[in-house]
Amino acid sequence: MGDGLVIAGLCKNFGGIQVAQDLTLTLSQGSRTALIGPNGAGKTTFASLLTGILKPTSGKIVLNGHDIGSLNEAARVKAGVAKTFQITNLFRDLTVRENLRLPILEREGRTHHTFRRADGWPDIEAEIFRLLQDLDIQSLADRPVGGLAYGQQRLVELALTLAVKPKVLILDEPAAGVPSTESHLIVEAIKRLPPDLSVLIIEHDMQLVFEVADRIIVLVNGAILMEGTPAEVVANTQVRELYLGAGHV
Repeated sequence: MGDGLVIAGLCKNFGGIQVAQDLTLTLSQGSRTALIGPNGAGKTTFASLLTGILKPTSGKIVLNGHDIGSLNEAARVKAGVAKTFQITNLFRDLTVRENLRLPILEREGRTHHTFRRADGWPDIEAEIFRLLQDLDIQSLADRPVGGLAYGQQRLVELALTLAVKPKVLILDEPAAGVPSTESHLIVEAIKRLPPDLSVLIIEHDMQLVFEVADRIIVLVNGAILMEGTPAEVVANTQVRELYLGAGHV
């Protein structure tokens, strides 16, 4: 199996109930893939299987040729699979820069240097600057997170996740709760993500999906109904009847 995330025959049962059925797909390096489906389709279960929150009943999850299916959630992050935009984990009283500094210090094993200032590592400060620059939030660097608009806080969450240097990034409903006047910030941020990063976007906002995804996976009752380009998904009669045309967008 080559570069990227390869999911093969992934199944998950809770007792006699099968909530994930033979999920097989590839997220190639640099891909922008959206996962859509009506409520109860199994999108959250699928994300939990990828991140290690849930253990599969059967099947394989392989990242860049390495089987990561047996790894727990923390080990999965270290291997390169990270998820954001579901639970806010920001320190609201700290500035954006201070929030970003913490995961990088932890990643580099520099949190126990008692007699050294937290901002005394030039390489880490340079990385913080690059993250701010990549997401175009330099102007927010020294503002407390608690005083930012919700859409801006979402961008800081994204920067925090990028700080762990993932190979695969799962965006869980990135537009959820973001006012329509700020949703363009999320779209622009996704477009600015590193080109070699594989991105899986779980989203109900179809306008966002069609703007940023090059492939779409349609999930129904824990199984993949179809996978294709946005144009192919829109043209599929079954998808329109079951999802797009049923008011579940």
